[in-house]
This record gives sequence, structure tokens and C-alpha cells, in this order.
Amino acid sequence: MAQDALDHWWWPSLAMFGPHDAESPHAQQSMQWKIKRQSNDELRQKFVDQTAVQAAHLDLVIPDPLLKWNDARSHYDFGPIDWEEFNRVVAGHGPCNRCGWRHAARPTRMANGCATRCSPTPTKQRARATGAAA
Repeated sequence: MAQDALDHWWWPSLAMFGPHDAESPHAQQSMQWKIKRQSNDELRQKFVDQTAVQAAHLDLVIPDPLLKWNDARSHYDFGPIDWEEFNRVVAGHGPCNRCGWRHAARPTRMANGCATRCSPTPTKQRARATGAAA
């Protein structure tokens, strides 16, 4: 069960730290104003470094074939994040959006393969995704 959760949430977790610093339009300003104390890339790297050690301790395998320790950097290297998939999910085109998360009863959601942990989609966004009027 823990391995299944890690397999499912690894890449979405890395994406949730936000875009790479070079591609984040407000990152520099947020750092200057001290809204953020660490950059997206720094936080993501810290997460990977800590989680890789925890996963190994629990005999879990992180679902990234490119994950490996880099002695020169003293950090783990990891594979590229699929930002297209992330943007599709944020736009309301993720797997749980197809299940009708907000309106289906829990047994129906579970039977359709959607756990309760799927993020709900606002009505207008779901309507836009299906082409229906909100």
C-alpha cells in the first residue's frame, strides 16, 4: 500500500513545488520581498534528498529510474517532471475529474477507481473540460 501511494504521488508531489526557478515569473520578486525564503528548486531538492533516504529505510522504491546520488553535488539527481501532465490536471483534465468526484457517491467513486483523495474540480472548470454549459 505504501509503495502504491509513492508510485501514485511521487511526480505530482515534485510538481507541486512549482515551476523551475528560471520559469517562475514571480520567484525572484518573492525572494526579494522575503515572501519566500527558499526557491522552488531548492525546496524540491530538499524534498527529494529527504524522501529518498526515508524510502530506502522503508524498503520502498521511488518510481524514478534516473534517481541517483550525486557525490559531486551531495544531492540526489532525479528525472524531469512532466509539466504537460501537471498542467492538464490543474486545468481539470485529470483522472479524477473524469470520475465525477464532486457528484458521485463514495462507493461509485471507489468503483470507478477514484479514491477520496482526488482533488475536486469546480463546476465551471469541469463544464469547460466536458464542453457543457456551467
